Amino acid sequence: MLDHFAMMADYNAWANAKLYQAASELDEADLNADRGAFFGSLFGTLSHLLVTDRIWMHRFTGEGPTHKTLTEQPYSTLAELDAARRSEDDRIIAWVQGLTSDDIERVFTYSPISVPGAISQRLAPTLSHVFNHQTHHRGQAHMTLTALGRPSLSLDLIYYLRSDGQRWQ
Repeated sequence: MLDHFAMMADYNAWANAKLYQAASELDEADLNADRGAFFGSLFGTLSHLLVTDRIWMHRFTGEGPTHKTLTEQPYSTLAELDAARRSEDDRIIAWVQGLTSDDIERVFTYSPISVPGAISQRLAPTLSHVFNHQTHHRGQAHMTLTALGRPSLSLDLIYYLRSDGQRWQ
């Protein structure tokens, strides 16, 4: 299970880098145009992903930046957002690499932003959610790029495993 989470952390960083590369080819108008994704624009979607990863990592570790809303846009430019994304991906990878079998089985308690009250659950399924959440919204970001007439991105896990992720095979 620990190897699986380490692979997912690496894959997450790989897919984010590909997505940000594609986003860097857009002008400001396209980057910020509402294309009907859950968070409107590509910039809004990318911001949401960074914000939620920071929220989860703060819940898991008690450290690092956190946010009060899921729609917060803490950066005004893609370059700033990209730098923060890369830093957060490095942080996730390092943290996951330090986990033990006991760590992923532990129960932790947190308070959701969108639902009042405390929730307790095991770390392993919650960490699976974090990676699944990234994949879900990267799909929306992909849809946004497609709506803007951009070439399709191959972000599936299998493409990562066939390229940069061969060490996991």
